Amino acid sequence: MTAIVSGASSGIGLATAKKFLAEGYKTVGVDIAPAAVKDQNYRHVVCDVRDASGLPKDLPEPEIIISCAGTLEERDAIDVNLKGAIGFAEHFLASPCLRSVLFIASASARNGAEFPLYSASKAGLVGYMKNLALRMAPRGVTVNSISPGGVITPANAHILESPELYGRVLAETLLGKWAEPEEIADLVYFLTVTNRSITGEDILIDNGEMLKSNFIW
Repeated sequence: MTAIVSGASSGIGLATAKKFLAEGYKTVGVDIAPAAVKDQNYRHVVCDVRDASGLPKDLPEPEIIISCAGTLEERDAIDVNLKGAIGFAEHFLASPCLRSVLFIASASARNGAEFPLYSASKAGLVGYMKNLALRMAPRGVTVNSISPGGVITPANAHILESPELYGRVLAETLLGKWAEPEEIADLVYFLTVTNRSITGEDILIDNGEMLKSNFIW
């Protein structure tokens, strides 16, 4: 059993790689950064998802493809978050043992509440996910995406390290918290391994931020 995870050196990708290793999967991590985990069942590939042709030709055929690589940088958002994710997934679709594909999108794909190109890249990724679900259904392969709200990762350090900013963002959620990367990884595992009947769906996990409203009568 093999899972291939992009963006595996930090944040959600790292938590996901660790989750699959803990569950007994051979795991291949792909990232522009060095490996952040050591395990006899882990192989790390330093590669930019914008150039999937740079992936080694001797990688095992995956059962699970998980696209976590992403950036908040506007100048790179479309190329990394959308085109890179598409190229990464398409590279492995011929795997005869493939059972599931999953993309990490964003709550911003639904409400547009971040930078313009970032929001567009994630919304486009959800659209691509649905297209891929249609194409892969005849093979019995599930294809879904997860749209996290705030997550405690290094990418959000500027918020997490500011009590004033962090307090403001937590106040925008119903549960008064952000998610840990491990929570997202647990949902990734459910959708790609346990799940057999959910496909073509984008799952929101945002501590109730999308529902938050101040009713004024």
